[in-house]
Amino acid sequence: MGTFKAIRIDKAEKGTTAALTQFDEAELMDGDVTVRVEWSTLNYKDGLAVTGKAPVVRRFPMIAGIDFSGTVEQSSNPAWKAGDKVIATGWGMGETHLGAYAEKARVKGDWLVKLPEGMSTRDAMSIGTAGYTAMLSVMALQKHGLTPSDGPMVVTGAAGGVGSVAVALLSRLGFHVIASTGRVAEADYLKKLGAHEIIDRNELSAPAKPLAKERWAGGVDSVGSTTLANLLSMTKYRGAIAACGLAAGMDLPSSVAPFILRGVCLLGIDSVMCPIELRKQAWARLASELDHRKLSEITQEIGLTDVIEAGAKILAGQVRGRIVVKIL
Repeated sequence: MGTFKAIRIDKAEKGTTAALTQFDEAELMDGDVTVRVEWSTLNYKDGLAVTGKAPVVRRFPMIAGIDFSGTVEQSSNPAWKAGDKVIATGWGMGETHLGAYAEKARVKGDWLVKLPEGMSTRDAMSIGTAGYTAMLSVMALQKHGLTPSDGPMVVTGAAGGVGSVAVALLSRLGFHVIASTGRVAEADYLKKLGAHEIIDRNELSAPAKPLAKERWAGGVDSVGSTTLANLLSMTKYRGAIAACGLAAGMDLPSSVAPFILRGVCLLGIDSVMCPIELRKQAWARLASELDHRKLSEITQEIGLTDVIEAGAKILAGQVRGRIVVKIL
């Protein structure tokens, strides 16, 4: 047993502290697979954890980071062997189970997904939890029965991680995509990803009417609160909104009107405890349907030493697209 680099979060007198330090391998939690972590990502939840802005960490000490890709070092799980390339997202990593911002991770083999053919471990984390969540949202909208002929799709927080991938996926599937963002300067970036229209998020920030003019057949929302309430009020008859985030808050100041007068559906997207078979489907589709040229355009790379500073930036809305974290 030795030590390895990790971003460790500890309980403090007021809140928490986060620092890049050496972590003792003997302190790794139970699991039947040990992975040499190669890449991770920076997600909104990671920003909350490393800055202490919200109590997402529920065990101390904690290694931050909710997703990783890497190579299996040791396994007592029959599904995995040394040398296998794997992806892990969610399952409480970085919250209740030691997470991904570390050179090693020990997890349950049942949490892992095999790296798809033709995808590198870096590619996997360029997608990461945000991109995987975007795909789950798109899959839910398609399961609801929505097609390009039904009308436009709206994506909120469009310049962020979930939003960027959602725009790229929906446009490739043939949908007319309306991208909502508070950063008008990112209009060209969003159009390159496939957005057909750009709207200012202020259009969705006023208190929502019970019902407003129908504007879209569905959408992907990572913002929540008043923004989600407005999306619902503007959704066409029998449309649907996939809700997967809360950047603006956990409240939903809406009414039942969209549901009982227009038959609108609110589709809840949970990526953390999502069943393994659905995860496999999502990653298989990401490997085949996400334009890797667009993926490279939305991705920037940092090291472990930069994560804490970048965590503050993602909460301030200063991060565009995806950030991959190089571990090794």
